[in-house]
Amino acid sequence: MSCNAQTSIFSPVTLPCGKIVPNRLVKVAMYEHLAALWGCPPNSYHFSLYSQWARGGWGMVLTGNFQVSGEHLTLGRDVVIPQQITDASLKPFIQLADAMHESERSLAIMQLSHAGRQSANFIGGRWPFAPPRAPSPVRVGSSSSAGFLVDVFHWLCFQTPDPLTVVEIDDVVEAFVRGARVAAQSGFDGIELHAAHGYLLAQFLSPKTNLRSDEYSAENGLYIVHRILSKIREEAPPQFIVGIKLNAGDYATSGSEDCALEHVRKLAASRLVDFIEISGGDYENPEFTSTSTSARQALFTRFSREALLAVASTVANPPLILLTGGFSSPTQLDTALDSKHADLLGIGRFSIICPDLPLTLRQNTHPPNSYFSSRPSIESADPIGSNPAFAWLWKQIKQIKLIGAGAGIAWYTLALRELAKRHTSTTVSKDMGVLRAVSGMWLWLGPAPPSGLVILALSIFAISVALYWSEVHRTFSLAH
Repeated sequence: MSCNAQTSIFSPVTLPCGKIVPNRLVKVAMYEHLAALWGCPPNSYHFSLYSQWARGGWGMVLTGNFQVSGEHLTLGRDVVIPQQITDASLKPFIQLADAMHESERSLAIMQLSHAGRQSANFIGGRWPFAPPRAPSPVRVGSSSSAGFLVDVFHWLCFQTPDPLTVVEIDDVVEAFVRGARVAAQSGFDGIELHAAHGYLLAQFLSPKTNLRSDEYSAENGLYIVHRILSKIREEAPPQFIVGIKLNAGDYATSGSEDCALEHVRKLAASRLVDFIEISGGDYENPEFTSTSTSARQALFTRFSREALLAVASTVANPPLILLTGGFSSPTQLDTALDSKHADLLGIGRFSIICPDLPLTLRQNTHPPNSYFSSRPSIESADPIGSNPAFAWLWKQIKQIKLIGAGAGIAWYTLALRELAKRHTSTTVSKDMGVLRAVSGMWLWLGPAPPSGLVILALSIFAISVALYWSEVHRTFSLAH
């Protein structure tokens, strides 16, 4: 890497709130899958994991999506914001903030999220088959035409959500504000609102999932976001960092990129945010889980460049643009800055392979591309051995985009877990097949919930499955 590249990547930059980001490399949010089933506060696994990233020299370190609603989890092992803020409930969050500040220079950012309609059955934090809440009653997969297997998967895993009432939306706003209070009182430098990847705030922004005709309609999709941001700014310290993640992929595929840029301009004009992260995808089109970088890189890079120009032309001292996803070499990092594609550069999976990547690049102690080229071969590996029947079955299952993409990131989840447990991810074989990776991800006891809760949940699960399949059989019998 050239000296100019190092100067560019490692130059500090000031956020609108006045906080200085010491360099342009950001460890972006990734789902840790380290909490107890059905959610819990941060635990020793999180403390160990984030302390390593803190020592790695990153400009900012973002947590995974901390859920503001314990009844709207994603994959079951989510960190959940406490309902009541007390000394006891804050303690684990303070411990995490301290771990993330082991290096005084890195900024610690808590990502706040609400899964909305993408909160699944059984692991979503609700009674089995209890519907989640969302802007409108649009079920995940309801618009899919990929075939019978895909339809059954979505039908089994996701309920048609109940539309949020205006009073319930007020509760959602308060839940996000409470999350920001927890972050500020715990010692975090700021928060990021997750308004991407098809989660609740993104559902309000998208006409695909927001069919409302009231003040929270898709045409006024930023209203709930603006309410949350305004209340956070009212309460937070002056230099508290507030960011937001937006979905470039949703806008591009719906042909409404102008609307996306208008959202970016309005957010910049509001002076309520310090950075805007550009990402993409949702559970029906999970670009954010893809390990293929080229198409994702091109899509997000083009949008982030236009977003950067849009905010610069809207307001003085605009929010910084954070581009995440698809970087495959240090040269690409430098090019993104020199070409004004973004102000900050987000790294996800490579931060698992090399948690001290910024220090490594700064010191140039390894060949620059060594870690970027260390991809696991899981996607090309034979998933279930040489049995043709199983290979055929896996081919059919991969038609479900969420499962196929999830298998692609299972290796990284195991590597992240090893990083938390043993301070190294190199113990996970890069030649691991899909079946071993997926089973290793899910069949993990981890921090266990209370035994009584486990027994109750398993009993409810067994009864619910029996009733549900009885209903499925009846429905299909009537249909045929």
